[in-house]
Amino acid sequence: MSHHHPVYKRIVVKVGTNVITGRDGRLDPAILDSLTAQIAALAKDGVEVILVSSGAVGAGRGIVSLTGGLTPVEKRQVLAATGQIRLINAYNDRFEKHGMLGAQLLVTKGDFRDRQHYLNMRTCFEALLDQKIVPIVNENDAVAVTELMFTDNDELSGLIASMLQVDAHIILSNVDGLFDMQSEDNPVIEEIDPGSKNFSQYIRPGKSEFGRGGMLTKCNIAHKLSRLGITVHIANGTAPGILQTIVQGERVGTKFLAQKAKHSRKRWVAHSEGLEKGAVVINQGAIDALTSPERATSLLPIGITGVEGSFQRGDVIRICSEKREVIGYGMASCSAEKAKSAMGQKGHKPVIHYDHLYLVP
Repeated sequence: MSHHHPVYKRIVVKVGTNVITGRDGRLDPAILDSLTAQIAALAKDGVEVILVSSGAVGAGRGIVSLTGGLTPVEKRQVLAATGQIRLINAYNDRFEKHGMLGAQLLVTKGDFRDRQHYLNMRTCFEALLDQKIVPIVNENDAVAVTELMFTDNDELSGLIASMLQVDAHIILSNVDGLFDMQSEDNPVIEEIDPGSKNFSQYIRPGKSEFGRGGMLTKCNIAHKLSRLGITVHIANGTAPGILQTIVQGERVGTKFLAQKAKHSRKRWVAHSEGLEKGAVVINQGAIDALTSPERATSLLPIGITGVEGSFQRGDVIRICSEKREVIGYGMASCSAEKAKSAMGQKGHKPVIHYDHLYLVP
């Protein structure tokens, strides 16, 4: 295959369980060989790769024989905790053969909860990449309880893609991409415009595709990232040389085209749904000002009619209309007390600066 210049400098590669485990649910050595060889080749071309990999539970199945008396949750925790070691070693041993080093990061959704935590995590990733070490990330399955769980590793890798302002987010699945369900032979759709919304038309009807971690989840995350300026690819991780093909700009799988990039704090705020520490209620005048296409507006206390929760400066808060509709999210420039005391008054500093404001489409 002809060698092109890489079109991306920094990518997140998300590998699904169904890519690296065989039919028996155990790790597939050949696929692991192939993926690590591809990542090593990309590294030689100067591409930075963050690897987000599922598969700890599958790896655990290959080593643990569980005895009776465990609940399904406990079984999963035991398999995840033991399997994680096997999974990380499977990658690291292979990277070492290519003269590279991998690092393990286990995260939960709570790790993205506040600006400080988020910045600490970002610093860690940047330092690893600076040292040419491959960050290998997984959700901390052994401790992730339902309410802190990501939609699955698609959502986790999306958060990391946004945090590190990568050029592309590559989701490797065991299907070739999104299919055109309208036409006879269901070809793969090569490109999806950032304006697209109705993804269910591209998805084969089947419960799993609409469930947690199904194709619909992937599309919604792709859509969100494309609005933050990140190109997303959904492709078949078992296809030989798939990462090379994508990074060299050849057509394969489904590509979600990106819009112009957004301010970095906006990216963080955009992913904060469900993590907010409080809320402000604003009047119609403030809504009109914020949503005006003519100019960028910060949220001033004069438009605020209610303050809820006990947030501090730097926390994410929700912005609601008086009818309780969510208008957006933002990073508070002051505490809840300050916002309360300035509420409805002129001449005060913004409660949320425009740069830290994310409006719900």
